[in-house]
Amino acid sequence: MPELAGRVADAFERLVREHEEGWLSPLAVRSYESRGRNLPEEECRLRTPFQRDRDRIVHAKAFRRLRHKTQVFVDPEGDHFRTRLTHTLETTGIARGVGRALRLNEDLVEAIGLGHDLGHPPFGHAGEQALDELLRERGGRGFRHNEHSLRVVERLERDGRGLNLTWEVRDGILKHTGADEPETLEGKIVRIVDRVAYINHDIDDAIRAGILDPADLPPEELALLGATGSRRIDTLVHDLVETSAQARDIVQSDEIGGAMLSLRTFMFDHVYLGPQAAEEHARIRTTVRRIFEYLVDDRGDDLEHATDYLAGMTDRFALAFAAELD
Repeated sequence: MPELAGRVADAFERLVREHEEGWLSPLAVRSYESRGRNLPEEECRLRTPFQRDRDRIVHAKAFRRLRHKTQVFVDPEGDHFRTRLTHTLETTGIARGVGRALRLNEDLVEAIGLGHDLGHPPFGHAGEQALDELLRERGGRGFRHNEHSLRVVERLERDGRGLNLTWEVRDGILKHTGADEPETLEGKIVRIVDRVAYINHDIDDAIRAGILDPADLPPEELALLGATGSRRIDTLVHDLVETSAQARDIVQSDEIGGAMLSLRTFMFDHVYLGPQAAEEHARIRTTVRRIFEYLVDDRGDDLEHATDYLAGMTDRFALAFAAELD
């Protein structure tokens, strides 16, 4: 490969380091102080390590498939319902704004946000639950989309070579949900903002689908957070930034954070696990089971290979695949 040189490239890393020392919070991860990658490699001279990770994620096949994976509603009639891709983009945009306000590393926040749901199976959380149950029935350890997202970037992308992302991005992807919290503040931002984003845009989609009426929403939480999705996100972001700045950690105030969790419970009771979802979830379980049993029992795949293949499917591919089996 020819030597790539130039006045900009020669000075890029030095200028980034100088800028970060002058701008970033002492709590922020510095772009050139990563714990590294699984496989050493020569760095790009015009992108920081986290910018490189972001680009690798955006160019990944798993990222492109997110546009045909369910957020809440499977194959909805209408052009404006969220998909797993639009959820990812909304989460990332909000999280990057929080990172900037707190003077943390925006590129790290962005890379984690873009990669956090790469391992989500088709049909949203109902599909994840169905696959988890099937694996446990066969003696497996179950399925968690955050763990599979890490597997996607470490093992499955680029024909099994993985994306070779930095440790900080992999940590944020793995721990964006679950019992363990990310070890960077940037990762903690994505963990909280993921909920901020999906609770509010799922309300919007549920109203659009006719499942919720705006009058159904809990009045106390709306009085505190705001009557519209944009106002609620604004309230939650301001609270997150101000409370985190005082705590020198990524936290919400008890009042605002409690209202958000209460709104989340409302969504589980009335939308995610509500009576209107029972029929749809039964259809999803039947579809996922039909595919899984074919892969394992008829085709002879082991549990790992069957999981990788099924989890990588888009909704429409899974529906078509299952239809061909009937």
